[in-house]
Amino acid sequence: MHFTSRRCTSPGGLAACLLLSVVTGLPSNSALAQTSETSAQGEALSPDAAPAKKGAYLSDWYNQDLTIIGSKDISFGPQPTDDVYLEYEYFGRKGPFELYGYIDIPKIFDIGNSHDKGVWDHGSPVFMEHEPRISIDTLAGRSLAIGPFKEWYVAFDWIYDHGSNSANRANTLYSGLGTDIDTHSRVNLSANFYGRYQWENYGASNEYSWDGYRAQLKYIVPISQFSNGASLTYIGFTNFDFGSDLHKDNPARTANATVATNVLLYSFTHLRFTLVGRYFHNGGNWQDGSELDFGDGNFRARSEGWGYYAGVGYQF
Repeated sequence: MHFTSRRCTSPGGLAACLLLSVVTGLPSNSALAQTSETSAQGEALSPDAAPAKKGAYLSDWYNQDLTIIGSKDISFGPQPTDDVYLEYEYFGRKGPFELYGYIDIPKIFDIGNSHDKGVWDHGSPVFMEHEPRISIDTLAGRSLAIGPFKEWYVAFDWIYDHGSNSANRANTLYSGLGTDIDTHSRVNLSANFYGRYQWENYGASNEYSWDGYRAQLKYIVPISQFSNGASLTYIGFTNFDFGSDLHKDNPARTANATVATNVLLYSFTHLRFTLVGRYFHNGGNWQDGSELDFGDGNFRARSEGWGYYAGVGYQF
């Protein structure tokens, strides 16, 4: 569930639609979350509903899951897409390295609307996002906490959409500084601030340049645990992109874009169910309501409003 990404960022990541989904960067189950329990960056913290059986997972620090995701009205471009896709997601903390990411196979069952292209119809065979952070505190061998800012990181967010050719490809790197914030509550909060370097971007004018910034907040709230061994967790993240020069060459593009993602995760040791609502404002830096023509006739951009995801996954 997660980020201009088709699905995430995050985290997408979490995707935010409603057929079968998990966000552009979605969260994972609780049993391994203790490896990074003070950080919301992994989008995976949830309360321990019941202790996982020893050996329930392949690794004691590297958490993985496979999820079938359905999405509806996803507005990272001017034409909202519906899709059903397969996602591999991972997260974990090892020494100074905090890992989170996912790899999607779009339209895996050849299900989607007319604007959606995937692995079987000359669209993108793979879409991915990786958000590693490296702890500055751990490398320094001492705490660098300042007030509520309890740990500092060098932070990255790499988003790649392979596309069928260079005109349908995107390759974006965000890099900057991250931190975990002590809220003195059950809310786990992380923040990252990035500069954006853009390689391919579906033929847009900002290709191969530094273009804009991203401020990101991630927050996780354990809600409840149940006698059947399940837990319910709220995961959210907001990306605010600003300072882009895209609008200088094209009045249909914008300098700013905001995507706010809200996830409910109901998880057992292995089985996970997710529902996501994602709000787009100028999604993908497209001006809502602008008149466009991509060769199939005029249409008005829809880059503002809600999109939805639902997902069923297995964690291992």
